[in-house]
Amino acid sequence: MQRRHPLRGVNASLFAAASTLAIAVFTSSIPSSAETAGSKPVTWEDILNDESTTGDVVSWGMGVRNHRYSTLDQINVDNIGQMKPSWSFSFGDEKQRGQETQALVHDGVIYVTASYSRAFALDAKTGKRLWSYSHRLPDDIRPCCDVVNRGGALYGDKFYMGTLDAGIVALDRKTGKVVWSKKFEDHTAGYTMTGAPNIIKDKKTGKVLLIHGSSGDEFGVVGRLYARDPDTGEEIWMRPLVEGHKGRLNGKDSTPTGDPKAPSWPNNKDGGKVEAWNHGGGAPWQSATYDEKTNTIVIGTGNPAPWNHHYRSGPNGDWKPYDSLYTSGQVYIEPSTGEPVGFFQHTPNDAWDYSGNNPITLFEMEKDGKTIRAGAHADRNGFLFITDIDKLTARDGKISKQAGTALGIYPFVPNISWATGWDLATGRPNEVEGQRPPAPAAGETKGQAIKVTPNFLGGTNWMPMSYNQETKLFYIPSNDWSEDYWTENIAYKKGAAYLGQGFRIKRQFDTHVGVLRALDPTNGKIVWEHKEEMPLWAGTLTTKGGWVLTGTSDGFVKALDAKSGKELWKFQTGSGVVSQPVTWELDGKQYIGIASGYGGAVPLWGGDMADQTKQVSQGGSFWVFEVPRTTASAE
Repeated sequence: MQRRHPLRGVNASLFAAASTLAIAVFTSSIPSSAETAGSKPVTWEDILNDESTTGDVVSWGMGVRNHRYSTLDQINVDNIGQMKPSWSFSFGDEKQRGQETQALVHDGVIYVTASYSRAFALDAKTGKRLWSYSHRLPDDIRPCCDVVNRGGALYGDKFYMGTLDAGIVALDRKTGKVVWSKKFEDHTAGYTMTGAPNIIKDKKTGKVLLIHGSSGDEFGVVGRLYARDPDTGEEIWMRPLVEGHKGRLNGKDSTPTGDPKAPSWPNNKDGGKVEAWNHGGGAPWQSATYDEKTNTIVIGTGNPAPWNHHYRSGPNGDWKPYDSLYTSGQVYIEPSTGEPVGFFQHTPNDAWDYSGNNPITLFEMEKDGKTIRAGAHADRNGFLFITDIDKLTARDGKISKQAGTALGIYPFVPNISWATGWDLATGRPNEVEGQRPPAPAAGETKGQAIKVTPNFLGGTNWMPMSYNQETKLFYIPSNDWSEDYWTENIAYKKGAAYLGQGFRIKRQFDTHVGVLRALDPTNGKIVWEHKEEMPLWAGTLTTKGGWVLTGTSDGFVKALDAKSGKELWKFQTGSGVVSQPVTWELDGKQYIGIASGYGGAVPLWGGDMADQTKQVSQGGSFWVFEVPRTTASAE
């Protein structure tokens, strides 16, 4: 059976399903203060030092560099096989769907978000609910890829989270009561927010900023990044991430992004911009990384809209002069003004919905006898990008910096069909002729189908990789799959899917789909692989204890040896795991926390994979694991 686009087929519409289920969502805040825990405010120093401290997890990424690595080693390769559940907490009621959150931990309290824009504060020792919040959602929200929320941010006495109706809310960290709530875009046009916001401190002005993006590329939004006052929620600046659109600064129009005439987007014969430019995508729907040394915000940008690149190309389908800037890449932002200072594009004039949102991890790498500050990004297009951070953050007046900034670009999935590799000197891909889906012939509504690998869900997707400071390896959750892909005629309609492509996702191999891969960033070598029958949709965590941990779509939490990939431990949670694990220390003991609850994009968009995942039970819970003290002390 062919599936033309996600509004038809076996899963009906993810848009309609999410919107219909959201009718039941309403505000529900239980005022209950944590007198003995959670009393200490979160400072900028706490966030800046998150990577090196063990008692808290106060940032999305377990540190501003996004390593998702802990120096804790009480739980290690020798005893992790004895790990047991300490407690679990149910998110409750009928609001299931995907739980893609990463928890935060501070002063004995766990702060975790859940589907349908909910949040919970839990006692870290017992799992007792201290408060809960459920955002009142309208019945016409339009989330593209399930009703997920990937986490929050902490600062002072507030907890911040995005909402599916294109808003962001600040809650009192002790009671869960709303301090302020801001709606930043029109949700009926497809704007929403699923990613976790970030807190950064601008070294130039001394101001602490709340940074967040928007979602909605599949509905033809213009992606935007925002900075807010964390105390009041007032906007400080807004930066659009489609070339030629104007930003805002202190409530007034500021500069356009890139060239005001937008030469990377084609014009109509009359000089006006084409429809695609007006609805250009580029949404920064993941979370930012912060380069403290150069005082720069680093964030990925989403796919251009529509997916069909012919609507973003010149006469006769000529696409090479048009890169659709600044989509499907990594952008570098000056925090005091919101001005872009650098950009590296992962997929020029993206024709496959490869996007570019996966988080950028900052690390130091030895190359040619020198220590280089580098950034690593595993992209949906199947390549791992290692880039020179100092060159990309340079305030030299140039935004696009493809040439000379790539240190290495390596494939991490097999059989990539759209490009054979990259020219590091130019920073451009060596594209394969015929891998851009052809436009429909005259009088036809559909173009000829071609086979593409990886498919649009990507060699990896939202799920973050981790970097182990001991092994010097990246641990990338990836998937080996392909698709039949074809173009369709499309016109923009507010609130409707704006794709221009049809597809049918297929597995590549009979043995597996998901693969956790350990990769050496100095040479691109894959050191080991761990294969899973079902798609991998969870992030990874690694520690000085020598293991890497992730979740599987069939419900397991699994720990593997970080050096060899040998499976050390697993536990069945009862529902698929598509979230991000964390670890922390409390009263001298190490714990691991992870959410369980199946959903996300795969069961909604996944073709053959969606059929496969029907067997997975719905759920919504948070699990905490420990190694019993008698076991831990008997090493």
